[in-house]
Amino acid sequence: MSDSSDTPARPVSLITTVFILALFVAFVFVVRHFYVPTSTSPQNAAAENLSKELEWKATNAARRATLQDLRANEAKQTNSYGWVDQKAGIVRLPIDRAMELTAAKYGAKK
Repeated sequence: MSDSSDTPARPVSLITTVFILALFVAFVFVVRHFYVPTSTSPQNAAAENLSKELEWKATNAARRATLQDLRANEAKQTNSYGWVDQKAGIVRLPIDRAMELTAAKYGAKK
């Protein structure tokens, strides 16, 4: 009986190993030759290079102002009455009033 550690590697496994190594080298070559990363990401691009819908991302001040406007609009909607969908009869209520109506509706069932 012969020891299996003394037997040389099969030619198929050597060819496979060389082939995989060649594929890896080819991949590295293609990536280094053709891949060129952009110097700036879209959110950090200059304002003149941004489209209209991305202008708010131009600077920190513009992002901060947009966030403040959004929060002010949400606060106004949270504390006011209004129509969400008038045809369907869906309204927007202030949170306090909605909690009162919900407590009255479900509290009366007990």
